[in-house]
Amino acid sequence: MNLLLREIDFKQLFQLEEAEGGFDQFTRSYNTFGVHRLPDNRLFFKEWAPAAEALFLTGDFNGWDKFAHPYTKKEFGKWELILPPKHDKSPAVDHNTKLKVVVHTKEGERLYRISPWAKYVTREEKSVIYDWVHWDPPQPYIQIHPRPKKPTSLRIYEAHVGIASPEGKIASYTNFTNNVLPRIKDLGYNCIQLMAIMEHAYYASFGYQITSFFAASSRYGTPEELKQLLDAAHSMGIVVLLDVVHSHASKNTEDGLNAFDGSDSCFFHSPPRGEHKLWDSRLFNYSSWEVLRFLLSNLRWWMEEYRFDGFRFDGITSMLYHHHGIGSGFSGDYSEYFGLQVDEDSLVYLMLANHILHTLYPDCITVAEDVSGMPALCRGVEEGGLGFDYRLAMAIPDKWIQILKELKDEDWDMGNIVHTLTNRRYGEKCIAYAESHDQALVGDKSLAFWLMDKEMYTNMSSTSPLTPIIDRGLQLHKMIRLLTHALGGEGYLNFIGNEFGHPEWLDFPREGNNQSYHYARRQFNLVAMDHLRYCQLYAFDRDMNRTEDKYGWLAAAPAFISATHQEDKVIVFDRANVLFIFNFHPSKSFQGYRVAVEVPGKYKIKLDSDEAQYGGHGRLDHNTEFFTEAQPFKGRSNSMQVNISFDSSKHNFLLQNVQTVHLFLVY
Repeated sequence: MNLLLREIDFKQLFQLEEAEGGFDQFTRSYNTFGVHRLPDNRLFFKEWAPAAEALFLTGDFNGWDKFAHPYTKKEFGKWELILPPKHDKSPAVDHNTKLKVVVHTKEGERLYRISPWAKYVTREEKSVIYDWVHWDPPQPYIQIHPRPKKPTSLRIYEAHVGIASPEGKIASYTNFTNNVLPRIKDLGYNCIQLMAIMEHAYYASFGYQITSFFAASSRYGTPEELKQLLDAAHSMGIVVLLDVVHSHASKNTEDGLNAFDGSDSCFFHSPPRGEHKLWDSRLFNYSSWEVLRFLLSNLRWWMEEYRFDGFRFDGITSMLYHHHGIGSGFSGDYSEYFGLQVDEDSLVYLMLANHILHTLYPDCITVAEDVSGMPALCRGVEEGGLGFDYRLAMAIPDKWIQILKELKDEDWDMGNIVHTLTNRRYGEKCIAYAESHDQALVGDKSLAFWLMDKEMYTNMSSTSPLTPIIDRGLQLHKMIRLLTHALGGEGYLNFIGNEFGHPEWLDFPREGNNQSYHYARRQFNLVAMDHLRYCQLYAFDRDMNRTEDKYGWLAAAPAFISATHQEDKVIVFDRANVLFIFNFHPSKSFQGYRVAVEVPGKYKIKLDSDEAQYGGHGRLDHNTEFFTEAQPFKGRSNSMQVNISFDSSKHNFLLQNVQTVHLFLVY
């Protein structure tokens, strides 16, 4: 089937060459659709509304006259309008003024719509409907810093601009640029995944009910301020991915794509195929030439206009299958991935998108959110794959939450944990994470909250005695994240605030919470308080990333696992010449514990999570040297003995070999 899809993909590319002069021009259709100022200051408007009887343009510029400026009907459902400049030769529509498309249907209805290609939409304070605002600033922001090179080890900071402040309000692009970017840089992340940037009328949708696909959300500021944010990130060597939602669209009509031309289809399949019942949203018709134009141009727009470095594609599972993943457990049997239940049109669209993006931008990064485990998702299109660079390892956070919810410490299954962390197809890169925004949302708990719960409100001060719950929570928070970082994939992701064990869930203002912003924020102020233990978790997360940056285990081949000892609760593996030893035993110490190593030499401690700065107990002597013995063990050429002597809490440390081999011990 994959070979067939590859043929279909190249057939589509050939058709683009024949009909549109190639995909370069086709994917720049944002230069002709919507509104554009020509060199002589005439304004050119173009829309696709195949079911419409007539189109008119109205707005501030003509006193909202509904009939003064009709579009001219063209072939293939296209409509065009040219507005001559004013007497003073300035454009007929001023920058930052409102517009509407008036659609007359064959049934005699008159509909008011926002252009699907609108670059900026805003909402009046007391209104629920967004307005199309003509964005043509006299002094647009010019980005000056080049895109950084594609990182070999991808360390992603998943972020939401609106919650990126301790204050109970919607934070701004400028706040993110000035206050959050330096923090991300300090933490050692080299990639930001920005959520909820594409405009969405309902803030509490977390950005997943898109209404205007070409508009950067105005609730955080202007398009120019977003461009400045990306420029600043690039100046720090940080790449930025857009969380793009092409799997579905909001059902809104007046300020969304739905029923743009008055029909129940246009950009979407007609119901029932064109409706997602669980998400209450519309589903794109990926077989439509104009839908391909719209979506592929949308990707190109964000790359060109804002200079994003790639995309995290949301809801891929829903796209891949006609059943959208609803009621499907995905056991891994190949019959689940190849059959009539697979949506061929969606697959071809994703192959086209990845082929075009990686051809035009060789350093572009694409990440797929897929829970089904579709084979070849992260193999090249030329191989018959879908062309993504990475897939999210979505089973890993589910496993950690399950363990914390259902098992006592002494019942943790080391083999099951390792299996979950390593259960991925060789040659298809994964982004590992212990928790993302999904685990932070109200109704669930972050890892820190699962571990420490209400004691986070009363016992996180370092001026008071360390309680058993806080001690266990701090140590396991570090161990879970490091084990995931080192073993779970070829990239790592953290959700904003979770690096320091954010004490509360995430809940956007809505009717159910009296429109409160109390939980729609990140309390970075807690990290600044030296007497609180949040700064200790922050410091460990920072040094964990910096250590990976030095030794590069994410870019290395999968780990060699030499031990998963269930009784001892010990996990041992090496990756990128770094040896990791995890002891999850809640009470047992070990003397002269033999561990396998490949390269002989002398090892020294480099990173120790038991240090006081990380919330540990400072029990390890950093002057200790560890020597290997020429004694094969557990499939490795050499071995060494280490003393693991500690009380019921857990800690970890890293040793460096003088011959550039590194040992990472985690207790």
